[in-house]
Amino acid sequence: MTTAPAGYTYDQELPASPVTEQDLTELLADVMWTDADARALRRAGEILAPQASDILDVWYDFIGSTPHLISVFRGPDGKPDQEYLERVRARFERWITDLCTRGFDYRWLAYQEEIGLRHTPAKKNLTDGVQSPSTYVPMRHLVALLVPITMTIREFLQRGESNPNEVEAMHQAWFKAATVSVTLWTRPYAAELW
Repeated sequence: MTTAPAGYTYDQELPASPVTEQDLTELLADVMWTDADARALRRAGEILAPQASDILDVWYDFIGSTPHLISVFRGPDGKPDQEYLERVRARFERWITDLCTRGFDYRWLAYQEEIGLRHTPAKKNLTDGVQSPSTYVPMRHLVALLVPITMTIREFLQRGESNPNEVEAMHQAWFKAATVSVTLWTRPYAAELW
């Protein structure tokens, strides 16, 4: 059994998400989620989970080379805090597996809320005990990062599946599930309007 990453609290008791089952049902309808997507996402997880570290290499290369994105990981000296980056990376790797393998239930909703809070002034920096001058991740960047975390996944899916139709189905399911996850992360930014 692998050790949970530092700060990973999925399997701990978390406060319930304010997102209701009805809200989630509507959100899944918004992304056109189907039972076929659920099956394709599970299959994607079998392919992506063993490659999570390689996927994070690609994502972190992008983030690290984009000044406004890496700036949220600054330490008190204004430079990227490598320990902070590594702790977040380990949880991000776990998110890939969780997204593909966990049921969209109350526990999953509670952890999505926790992830969202960790991007806002309410909890940013607290989980990892860092002294970053960056007190939040701008919501615009959180949402826009859906593009690189979706566009880059196809090549990893192709490493484990040669049928282009299967790859497309898994890629579509990933995109839908990642969109739902990131949308849930935005709730703490604008609770009244969400």
